[in-house]
Amino acid sequence: MVVAMFLAHLIGDFVLQWNKLAYWKSQATMGAFVHGLLVLVVTVSLALPFNAAWWPWAVLIGVTHIIVDTGQQWLKTRQPYRVSRLSPLARFLLDQAIHLGIIVIALAATGYLDLSQPWLGVAASWESQWWLLLILGYVFITMPAWVLIEFCVSALVADTPPNFADTHHKYSAILERGLITTFVILGQFLLIPLVTMPRLLLAGPQTRGSQPPARDLVELLASMCLAVAIGLLLRLLVMPHL
Repeated sequence: MVVAMFLAHLIGDFVLQWNKLAYWKSQATMGAFVHGLLVLVVTVSLALPFNAAWWPWAVLIGVTHIIVDTGQQWLKTRQPYRVSRLSPLARFLLDQAIHLGIIVIALAATGYLDLSQPWLGVAASWESQWWLLLILGYVFITMPAWVLIEFCVSALVADTPPNFADTHHKYSAILERGLITTFVILGQFLLIPLVTMPRLLLAGPQTRGSQPPARDLVELLASMCLAVAIGLLLRLLVMPHL
């Protein structure tokens, strides 16, 4: 259940939040409500196969997601200057901390997590459902990783809000991360440069004399490091079961 609920969050909050929905969510309370409703459906759908009696807690996670997101949009429309004091990255991290905190509380309240030793609950979950952990890792390196990288690079390099309407390199980067993660899991580390070399060669000339460094290169390096880290983690946790 632990891994399933984190997987539900990644799918509902990132994978199923396409560009038009994300824009609608940022502009209107109804958009945030529809997004939260999708999260609710995904959360309940992933909870039922593991514990059908857990559905009230899954509904609670989904409903609180709706409340948090619609509440943020409501505050934004009525107190735009106060809300804008936080940087986009800070608002993103705070939003994720709230959502993940609610999931952890629900899991702890039902005995799936011991807050004094939360690692034990996670370990027990992946021992019995290692395949779900593998899915979680691969889902993370798709849209969630893209959003995280965009926020971080925008804050560190451009110091501007991320422009998610610009999908330049979006899907190619997801494919790169998928291949790198797979090569790391399989121990084929020498193949990683073959994946990154094409975009590195294209981004290289843009960095000459560029202050700060070209955004594409920073995104590529961040994407590669994240994919390698996820690959190493999955290799450690999943390979013994294969």
